[in-house]
Amino acid sequence: MNFLGSSGLQVSALSFGAMTFGGTDPYFGKIGSQQLSEARELVSVAIDHGVNLFDTADFYSEGQSEEILGQSLRKRRSEALIATKLRYPMSSTQNDSGLSRHHILEACVASLRRLDTDHIDVLYLHNIDTATPLEETMRALDDLVRAGKVRYLGVSNFPAWMVTKAAAVSSARGWERFVCNQVHYSLACRDIESELVPSALDAGVGHTIWSPLSGGLLSGKYRRDNQNPENTRRSRGFGDTVPVDDDKILDIVDVATDIAGSRGTSVAQVALNWVVSRPTVSSVIVGARTREQLLDNLGATAWELTTEEIDRLDAASEPRLPYPQWHNRIHSQDRRRGPGDRVLAGRESPGRRAQRLASGS
Repeated sequence: MNFLGSSGLQVSALSFGAMTFGGTDPYFGKIGSQQLSEARELVSVAIDHGVNLFDTADFYSEGQSEEILGQSLRKRRSEALIATKLRYPMSSTQNDSGLSRHHILEACVASLRRLDTDHIDVLYLHNIDTATPLEETMRALDDLVRAGKVRYLGVSNFPAWMVTKAAAVSSARGWERFVCNQVHYSLACRDIESELVPSALDAGVGHTIWSPLSGGLLSGKYRRDNQNPENTRRSRGFGDTVPVDDDKILDIVDVATDIAGSRGTSVAQVALNWVVSRPTVSSVIVGARTREQLLDNLGATAWELTTEEIDRLDAASEPRLPYPQWHNRIHSQDRRRGPGDRVLAGRESPGRRAQRLASGS
């Protein structure tokens, strides 16, 4: 178990993503369409293997994901934490989208009804809304927490500057703060390391990770001799695939395949284990269309990558730093206070730091 950011809430290192529940609409149907009987089995398997955090959103399949997850958890609600999100339009009604006070309050009530629960454990803002002042949004969220309808707050896909601003606003106003940011992070996409990781360390915000296998590109199906595997999100044309450099993906998969072969495990487990090891990561969301796929993903926390293996994966996936990070890396070494500054200065990868601190060095 990990703490969710700097809060006192403990969450499993792997959480279950219910985006594939429902899936009867054309968009989400491309990644999965589990109905209640299948969903109940997957939820039970997850709980039985130590998962306590379940992630969904009102937008997933027009509320079907929330409804099916709520029904699947009905008999085991006390064993589970439910995280959901709001922001996107749920109808053609003018005010039924965004992060206005009106939409937040209405969307929360609707989610509680679909989830068949009296509280949401973690409520995320699914994306930014430049039309609504941040203060209006945060005051509405604070009211929901004080009313007992929501227990913890998070954001998703927010830029670092907005996470930092929100921390300052909540501190100045005495409002409930955001404890987590749900972001995309994987060996194929390490963009968050340039700004979001340092800001999270500074603000005490934990990261919950979506698409840690980058839409299946790191699942083990995608290889040099099979670059267009069937039955994947990419082959089905799912629109939220992450833009990646295919040549770099193949380099990463080569290293992950070698490590998986030496350990007798799967490429997916290697990729998931790497994400779990990062210092700001509170929980990594995994989804599954089958019981077998879920069990393999959950096996990623049964072992740990060595420092040498992490270094190999870091080298294969090393991102090109944007400005001013590359400049800071070169010119900030004279003012480091200690080893912890290496993350902020870009001299040490978060994974390497996690291994070093764990070993006491």
